[in-house]
Amino acid sequence: MSDQATYLRTEMVPLDELTPFPGNAKRGQVDTILSSLRRNGQYRSLIVRQIPDGALVVLAGNHTMRALAAHGPGDCGQKVTTLDGSRPCGVCANAPSWALAARCELVACDEDTARRVNLVDNRTSEIGTYDFESLSELLAGLDDLEGTGYTSRDVEDITALLTAPPDEVADLAEHHGEPNEDVFRPKINMSVDPEMFDRWRLALDAHPGKDDEVKLGHLLDEIDAARAKAATA
Repeated sequence: MSDQATYLRTEMVPLDELTPFPGNAKRGQVDTILSSLRRNGQYRSLIVRQIPDGALVVLAGNHTMRALAAHGPGDCGQKVTTLDGSRPCGVCANAPSWALAARCELVACDEDTARRVNLVDNRTSEIGTYDFESLSELLAGLDDLEGTGYTSRDVEDITALLTAPPDEVADLAEHHGEPNEDVFRPKINMSVDPEMFDRWRLALDAHPGKDDEVKLGHLLDEIDAARAKAATA
């Protein structure tokens, strides 16, 4: 078995034939990925290791697979709104016959390389930085933000970063990190055991919202209200 990933072929693979990478450490935003898939289609293949016994293990794209599963089979009933009207969902094309499947690039590699591919695919998305002026121009060139992963709040924050006096940016950088990292949008990142993670997901998903930030806001509002009520009891 090669100690490098060797490309075999590209094909559509039913989701029930794919195995998630065991112990995948990344916790992606499935809702955001599904929104992108509906708007943009599956523009990137899953990278899948074909093990000699026939098992197909997803090295990269585990959350894309989960987003496709969350879509479900058949017509989702949703269309993409554009300036020219609307067009079909980028996943199912609003076809009742659509089956749960993903476009995959199949590779052959050993176990050591499989782990390295999974780790670096997750890691490289985190350690990159942004040229915020270029990012602002890219976002400004769009008629809407659907399928980009960005919200109007993000655009406001990026604009604030670009227009802030240098001394304020420096203060923010000292508090949050380097200016070219999430200065205005700090990340919450922690390692917890599986039981705690499941409790976290249940707590968030019990609240309405299009993404985890909105759900977390509702959860914190609920906690603040409970504290205020307890203080006056």
